[in-house]
Amino acid sequence: MKRYLFASVLAVAAPAAWAQDAVTLQLKWVTQAQFAGYYVALDQGFYAEEGLDVTILPGGPDIAPTQVIAGGGADVIVEWMPAALAAREQGVPLVNIAQPFENSGMQLTCWADTGIQTPQDLANRTLGVWFSGNEYPFLSWMSQLGLSTDGKSETGVEVLKQGFNVDPLLQRQADCISTMTYNEYWQVIDAGVTPEELVNFRYEDQGVATLEDGLYVLEQNLQDPAFVDRMARFVRASMRGWDWAQENPEQAAEIVLEYDETGAQTLEHQVRMMGEIAKLIGDSTGVLDEAAAQRTVDTLLAGGSDPVITKAPEGYFTHVVTDAAFAQQ
Repeated sequence: MKRYLFASVLAVAAPAAWAQDAVTLQLKWVTQAQFAGYYVALDQGFYAEEGLDVTILPGGPDIAPTQVIAGGGADVIVEWMPAALAAREQGVPLVNIAQPFENSGMQLTCWADTGIQTPQDLANRTLGVWFSGNEYPFLSWMSQLGLSTDGKSETGVEVLKQGFNVDPLLQRQADCISTMTYNEYWQVIDAGVTPEELVNFRYEDQGVATLEDGLYVLEQNLQDPAFVDRMARFVRASMRGWDWAQENPEQAAEIVLEYDETGAQTLEHQVRMMGEIAKLIGDSTGVLDEAAAQRTVDTLLAGGSDPVITKAPEGYFTHVVTDAAFAQQ
């Protein structure tokens, strides 16, 4: 995957001509291989070759990227499209400028011995759900299944507000919990559970997957040609980083660990995560697939009495940045 080799050739002579333009990136979650492409681009000098001085801010359970960028704390954020569209409708004018992830890693992981085999078997079960914007795809899915989530209907599910761990499943507090294919699912496996003991419902397979880990900026900034140019260089270098990470998963995991100030991550876990993340990126060039974006919107609008968004959004994505980034391909 050498889609961006041309960029490095063009950029070799660039630092002498360009000043180092500052870019602050806010991640959706903590430092881990989910964001390896950005750390690789920083570590391998891809950003520097594009004349960029990039600062990467890790996220966490108390950090909402949409609030960070709205408050001026970042130039660009990694965010899931449901949260970005909800924020846009609420007055934070976020625009998707690139989409490195083609596929969704979100799923519901259930104990097989509960008898849950199909989505219809979720009725009257206790399901662990992440909130802070991560609940939106789940709520839309339940609405499409005709299952209430308000706890008042006989035909519904009991929603357990899940922390960012797998304890509710392991302790049998929930029949199912939210997991990502690259993270929490493997935490369950590492706890001694076998794959045969579990049933997974991938949102992709259920037709309700929404776009994850896109790059978003504030709409008004796109009126500035200098900002668009800066973002084009940032996206180009970032996709080079993702290419490198996919081709060198173990080295990419090692780079991630170098930037993990918590010391909580392990090489084995990060290498495995990088392998799963590569599946979600696929052959992405970073250009948003408009059909996938529309599927996300349609899923969110099918939220029943409590929809994520109340009307079809307009102007929530642009190709101007990726067009500029890859114009010379």
